[in-house]
Amino acid sequence: MPVAAKIALPPPTVGRSVQRWQGDESDLTRRTVPEETAVALSYNRVGYAVMMASPCDLENFAVGFSLTERLIVRPDEIEELELIPVPAGIEARMWIAPARMDALLGRRRTLAGPTGCGLCGLEALDQAMREPPRVPDGCRFTAAAVRDAMESLGPAQLLNQTTRAMHAAALYVPGEGLVALQEDVGRHNALDKLAGALARTGVDPARGMVIMTSRVSVELIQKAAVMGAAVLCAVSVPTALAIRVADAAGITIAAIARGDRFEVFTHPHRIIS
Repeated sequence: MPVAAKIALPPPTVGRSVQRWQGDESDLTRRTVPEETAVALSYNRVGYAVMMASPCDLENFAVGFSLTERLIVRPDEIEELELIPVPAGIEARMWIAPARMDALLGRRRTLAGPTGCGLCGLEALDQAMREPPRVPDGCRFTAAAVRDAMESLGPAQLLNQTTRAMHAAALYVPGEGLVALQEDVGRHNALDKLAGALARTGVDPARGMVIMTSRVSVELIQKAAVMGAAVLCAVSVPTALAIRVADAAGITIAAIARGDRFEVFTHPHRIIS
């Protein structure tokens, strides 16, 4: 997958002056806030989706989005990828084989998705609720590994440390720690970036646990299933639909993972003492 020369992207964070109030007193200070940029994803010069995302790791985002949306099966099916600055944002321009393009035209997105939105713009409900693939049984992980994974996430979130407004998705492998981590203002975008990063480096998500800083929605389960991730850990509660889809896909959800506690909602056999 040839990637064009790097372009100058907007910084993922910017500093702003703010008036800070405490009680009845105020002062002027500086605050670091996250940037977000419109990213248009096009294939063979046909626009498919516009997502609001953090302007970093956009090659990973383009590849991961293409994989988790099942527009391609392997990253090398993107014959060329180029990031093009445009007046309103950035275009991730990709070229894929004609056979893949024909399938893409059968299920185009037509609306712009707001930050982190995984379902906006699909033309039909059956596309949004398509059945995910079933993941392989995968590895077993100790409860201590789940706790270690979640504890390692915060210190590794460099962008979130300065903004307190970024989601993260990472892959934790026992004995190796965090082997990949991606941040974005949108939780779906962060997972897409992780999917792209792992696919581009040849790392199998089934080796470890995907860990996230967000609640678990059905879109995250669908994307994790396409990635082949058997375990998804998160800090917040999954939705009922996410639980049903994860159960059908064979994915273990370990959620509300905070401190030394977490709850396993589906396929608990992968978490052992």
